[in-house]
Amino acid sequence: MFDELKQLGVNTEDGIFRFMNNEDLYKRMLIAFAEMVRGAQVTTEFDNKTYDKEIEKIHALKGAAGNLSIEPLYIGYTEIVRLLREGNVAEAKAAITKILPTQNQITECIEKHS
Repeated sequence: MFDELKQLGVNTEDGIFRFMNNEDLYKRMLIAFAEMVRGAQVTTEFDNKTYDKEIEKIHALKGAAGNLSIEPLYIGYTEIVRLLREGNVAEAKAAITKILPTQNQITECIEKHS
């Protein structure tokens, strides 16, 4: 699992280190993250005027991705939150569209090994 995640840009060494070098705990947290992503259902289908819920969802995912050293998603989610907070909704939707394939690859990899 860890080798596949590395190929997807996840810094698994740092992630394991953050969990006191406990690979089992890190794996359990990755599984919880995949479940969190599936439950959040990040899409571009939101109103351009009211997107507070999207900011909240994506900000939570950003924090979890950062804690797990899932760098591609952390970087992508950080950009999306920034764009939404600045009111650049069209750019945020484009960024969401861009990050979704990576998000899906990473969560599918985690789920395959859970």
